[in-house]
Amino acid sequence: MAAIFNLAWIFLKIGLIFFGGGYVLIPLLHRIMVEQFHWLTLKEFLDGLALSQLTPGPLAMLATFTGFRAGGFVGGLVATVFIFLPCTALMLFLSSRYEKLRNMELIKTALDGILPAVVGLVTAAAYSLGKTSLLSPRDFFLLGGGFLILQFTKLSPMVVILGSGAIGYFFHFS
Repeated sequence: MAAIFNLAWIFLKIGLIFFGGGYVLIPLLHRIMVEQFHWLTLKEFLDGLALSQLTPGPLAMLATFTGFRAGGFVGGLVATVFIFLPCTALMLFLSSRYEKLRNMELIKTALDGILPAVVGLVTAAAYSLGKTSLLSPRDFFLLGGGFLILQFTKLSPMVVILGSGAIGYFFHFS
């Protein structure tokens, strides 16, 4: 039972700082899930991260996966509920006050300051993932191809992910 309370507490704290779609949290999630609590291996973390991209709320689904690995069905349920609890409570609070808050200068300037930091955190997450998963020239080819396709076409990211998975399977990329 203590493990379930631990899961709830950790995912509540993660949910409190879940900002910008969650990609900024990848280094934190890696540290907590892989290094600190050993709920996932590095390969499981990367696989879970890749698979979660096929679902709505990608990093929240990674929380469900991790909770399930750490505490079974109840752990998955607890991790999912507690990662969403802070943002749901915040949205309920803010939605009733939106008209009043949206024109406040303090809110505007705070968000203007947060945006560059979020870009930096996403870059740090990309670096962290890249140094553990880009191991061969073929990996860099897939990285470049995926970037170019997503940047210059309207092809769905899901198609790029599935296509890269198929290429990896057929050519036995490591």
